[in-house]
Amino acid sequence: MVRHSSRIELSQSSLSKNINFIRKKVGQGVRISSVVKANAYGHGIDQFVKMAEKAGVDHFATASAFEAEEVLQVKSPDSDVMIMGILYDEDIEWAIEHGIEFYVFNYDRLPLVLEKAKRLEKQAKVHIEVETGANRTGLPAKEFSKTLSFLKKNSGSVKFIGLCTHFGGAESFANLFKIESQHNRYKEFLKQCKQKKVQPEIRHIACSAAALAYKDTVYDMVRIGVAQYGFWPSPDIYYTHLQETGSRSDGALKRIFTWKTDVMDIRNVDAGEFIGYGTAYQATQDMRVAVMPLGYSNGYPRAQSNRGFVLIKGKKAPIVGLINMNLFMVDISHIDEVEVGDEVVLVGRQKNNTINISSFTQVTQLLNNEMLSRLPAAIPRKIVK
Repeated sequence: MVRHSSRIELSQSSLSKNINFIRKKVGQGVRISSVVKANAYGHGIDQFVKMAEKAGVDHFATASAFEAEEVLQVKSPDSDVMIMGILYDEDIEWAIEHGIEFYVFNYDRLPLVLEKAKRLEKQAKVHIEVETGANRTGLPAKEFSKTLSFLKKNSGSVKFIGLCTHFGGAESFANLFKIESQHNRYKEFLKQCKQKKVQPEIRHIACSAAALAYKDTVYDMVRIGVAQYGFWPSPDIYYTHLQETGSRSDGALKRIFTWKTDVMDIRNVDAGEFIGYGTAYQATQDMRVAVMPLGYSNGYPRAQSNRGFVLIKGKKAPIVGLINMNLFMVDISHIDEVEVGDEVVLVGRQKNNTINISSFTQVTQLLNNEMLSRLPAAIPRKIVK
């Protein structure tokens, strides 16, 4: 099999530590739903689902039916899958057939779900997502009463698995008033469930940020995305954790992802010569540069041009010139005995040096999530200890 120009390694031990840390935070009896949308935030659904199951997770949340199908192909029979986003009308039958849970956020969908469930003689498993103030997707309050009546009347065919909502910005304390307002509105919906005696099996509203910082938002299940991959949702959430533990720093969450490539070529560049396209970098002295076999088409941000670093032989090698579609150059004048084929770390640790995702995101203004989720699915991902 021919080789790809880069590779990603995923640490099982780091993921297990992250899941255990999250479990301690949310407490016993709270189910963790692992959010694996965007190809498991760039980590690879195929590999990550198996790793998460090994760490004791048995519920997976996706943004689409397409992603849910990917999970379905690799998960164990005991794990559940939930679609939080797009499920086209023509795919509802497929979801019911395979026992996949899915969000319903407008009343008009319910009769269609009922019709398909009856045709298949199988229960549809629905989570009613309610509108509490994020104004993205969510069932409006005025449709809730008739929704509950519908669920009560048709409970044999449509199972009311969950009542949920999504916080718009729980990672920032600047949004605290909004998060509290959303939570209060959610409680109103719960009250109506109680009054009408139509209760969901599970209540879930907390994402990573809420689960780690707002204990009162932790109900029966939490939907954990970025934290399981080893990233704090924001500085606010991290500093709250430090205050709670009385620590100055805490490596409780471990990055599970390492991205590597190899030196493709080595060139000697004379002083005064330009490196790469245009005149973005001119050698001020005689230099030695190494050529990397990847670029922005492989998910390596172009904004790292003349700013980023890679690790070679444990030392930082600065990027020189513009990052191309599938090549970029680094200065190795200060690193002895570099050879073609030497391993290069793009993200991760090599000897005593580390390059974190944050070193990209600070420069490029990308979010951690954005940077990771843009990594092409074609890059091979391998599970390591």
